[in-house]
Amino acid sequence: MSGKDEIASIIKGYSKDDLRIGVLGSHSALEICRGAKDEGFKTIVVCERGREKTYTKYYRARMMFGREVGVVNEVIVLDKFREILRDEVQEELKSRNTIFIPHRSLCVYVGYRALEKEFRVPMFGNRFLLKIEERDVERNQYYLMERAGIPHPRVFKDPSKIDRLVLVKAPEAARGFERAFFLASSPKEFEEKAEDLIRRGVLTREGLERAVIEEFIVGAPFNFNFFYSPLTGEVELLGVDTRRQTNLEGIMRIPAPYQAEALRHLELKTIEVGHIACTVRESLLERAFELAEKLLETARDEYPPGIIGPFALQSMIVPGPPHEDIVVYDLSVRVPGSPGTKFTPYSENLWNFPMSVGRRIAVEIRESLKQDRLLDLVT
Repeated sequence: MSGKDEIASIIKGYSKDDLRIGVLGSHSALEICRGAKDEGFKTIVVCERGREKTYTKYYRARMMFGREVGVVNEVIVLDKFREILRDEVQEELKSRNTIFIPHRSLCVYVGYRALEKEFRVPMFGNRFLLKIEERDVERNQYYLMERAGIPHPRVFKDPSKIDRLVLVKAPEAARGFERAFFLASSPKEFEEKAEDLIRRGVLTREGLERAVIEEFIVGAPFNFNFFYSPLTGEVELLGVDTRRQTNLEGIMRIPAPYQAEALRHLELKTIEVGHIACTVRESLLERAFELAEKLLETARDEYPPGIIGPFALQSMIVPGPPHEDIVVYDLSVRVPGSPGTKFTPYSENLWNFPMSVGRRIAVEIRESLKQDRLLDLVT
């Protein structure tokens, strides 16, 4: 039985009146669970032992003052996230009629190949598209952006070709799923900084070989968080946010004359630790939608059925000439880690109330049940 047929068979056996929304206990699990509860679904969170209290204690569903509070109905606690691949765990999820929602942590801790080949629980969205976020995949995000005609930073395959300021992104030595960054403006500077980081244990030579060398774009950072509905054929802008990164944020708060001295004692880090909801000038919205629609068309051709549900264009708005434009430096083709987007006006302008990413997923699943089209949303 093919993977598609197996998922169809599992869905056929589900009790549609008792679906659970499942998610890994990390990244944006609370956002997904809140949205599911708002649409009347029960939730199940798969946690790793030692980091489960957020879901088992603080946000568990319970009665308080005569009303239900919290968003997590059920929890499965494992020693390691990757144990979600064990047959008995998958069978438990399927026995609870679970539709699993992917986010970045699921991809990192379980792995793309395992999600494609071993994880047999119906997943919202296109599980075969998730891997395009990785740099060493042949038809990755850069390939899709190039084919779609989406402006993106120039990528240098060989450091000897560096002829401008570049941002080098390489896996950290300690945590391969996080990236270390450094700037260079020439082949000589690249080699000097890379050797220093290897010597200090920040990078490895193997990691450096997998590095992406990307033109450094100077602009204002905005993440455009979209949703594509197979049920309506429409793309929606759910919200816009920008990132908080450590320890970059702290260094930027140091007066300029002292930053160089601080960097003699600190290693610059750009680890994402939070998001801020923001708005963008209205005249740029049509351009953002245009780029989103180009990506949807290309992804549909390259990885059918293409993008399903949430995706994000992580972008810089640059001044031109001739006019301001959007340059996309990263794609997300699953739930972005920015729950604050519902506090921007964009989803409310469409839906007449603030619509979070998690709730928009749940709305799509709920409507697919009415139309008997759940198979159009899962892989």
